[in-house]
This record gives sequence, C-alpha cells and structure tokens, in this order.
Amino acid sequence: MGFPSVLTLAQSWIAQRLFPGDVAIDATAGTGVDTQFLAETVGPRGSIYAFDIQPLALERTADRLDARFAGEAGSRRPKIVLLAHSHAHMLELLPPEVQGSVSAIMFNLGYLPDPEADQRIITGSDSTIAALTDGLELLRPGGIITAVVYPGHPGGAEEADAVTDWAASQSPSLCQCVQYRMPQKQGAPFLIAIEKRRQS
Repeated sequence: MGFPSVLTLAQSWIAQRLFPGDVAIDATAGTGVDTQFLAETVGPRGSIYAFDIQPLALERTADRLDARFAGEAGSRRPKIVLLAHSHAHMLELLPPEVQGSVSAIMFNLGYLPDPEADQRIITGSDSTIAALTDGLELLRPGGIITAVVYPGHPGGAEEADAVTDWAASQSPSLCQCVQYRMPQKQGAPFLIAIEKRRQS
C-alpha cells in the first residue's frame, strides 16, 4: 500500500486543524494546488493569502482558482488575495486583524514546477527562515505550518538543512515540530510540520 506522499500528508495534517471560516496562508503559491486546497477547506466564509514572487506562478494560481470556482457567486467563494511578494514579508503585509489568528500556513519550497518557468529561480534559506519565523507569530494557538522541502536540486540541500535546523531550535514551550522523511533516499522531498502550542 505504501506511505502517503509528503504533499498528501501535508494536506492531511492541515485538514485536521483548518476549518470553515478560518484564515490560511499559501506561502509559495506556485501553480495554485495548495491555494485551491486551502480555499476549499475554509469555504466561503474563510480567507486565503497566497504569496509568490513570480508573475507566472500567480497567473497559474489565478487560472486554477477561476476554473475551480467558475459559476459560483462571489458569496460562495472564499476571500482569496494573491500577493506578488516574497513570503518573507508576510507579517508586514497581512492585515493586523488576522495576525495571531491564522490557522494554517503551507510552504512548498524549491522552484516553480511549470515548463515555462525559469527553474533557476528557487526559494532561499534567508527568506524562508524569515517567513517561518514570522509565520509562527501569525499562527493562532493550535495552528500549523507545513513545509515541504526539496534537497535534491541545486541549492535545495542548503535550504533543507536550514529549515531542519530552524525547526530543531524552536522552544518546545512555543511549538511542537515533527519531520516525515525517507532515510533511505537523502535527496527525496521531506515534510516538516510545526504546531503552535495552545495556551494553558
């Protein structure tokens, strides 16, 4: 039967903690797969903020969302805001009223998987660590961050190590971190998830 893929497991963990009407962030919109999943999960009363620095990524995401919600009245669509900015600017760009109340943030690192994309453009350690740090601040207690990392491409191993080290350095009193990985394939994508501790 096999184990679930890192992408499937990330969505499964998010789905257990994200509910209709919630706020969520796609930190790396890419082709919009995660943005669509988050939008479907939060429903028409929810809000999604999706970040990407590449215009092509936001175009692909918008096309996917338009196809998914075609024919549905505006009141049946979640609030979806596409932001042409690095995920490193999440904290400063999100409205104050959602800060500290975000239920889920998804990262799918690496490059844009599109034949028209320049695959030399990749996420980097500095901006990703800044985004993870801000993301933890944006989360509500009990909220979750998932980060799928790709050590197999040039620059990917360095980012994967940085994300792993960042997660390991977090105080257990602030959050719980887990890793899902295939130890027999060091270059395979793996998943890190961070759940913010609930207030006692």
